[in-house]
Amino acid sequence: MAYSERIDIHGETGESARKKLCEKLKTLPKDTKELVVIHGYHGGHILQDTVRRFKHPKVERKILGLNQGETVFLIKKD
Repeated sequence: MAYSERIDIHGETGESARKKLCEKLKTLPKDTKELVVIHGYHGGHILQDTVRRFKHPKVERKILGLNQGETVFLIKKD
């Protein structure tokens, strides 16, 4: 059972990060409830902004936690 999955997009451009996120969401196991996206924030805010503005039909909502370097996507139930 895969309750939570992770993806690290450090070093990506905004466009390549969007592509990686779409591909990861497409291949998530059906029982996944959240996707933790590690984007960092010390090297600039491009990836953080890209992730937080990202929209996808599988993403129900986003959680912005105390760690500014990651965002959690809550996945919609099928």
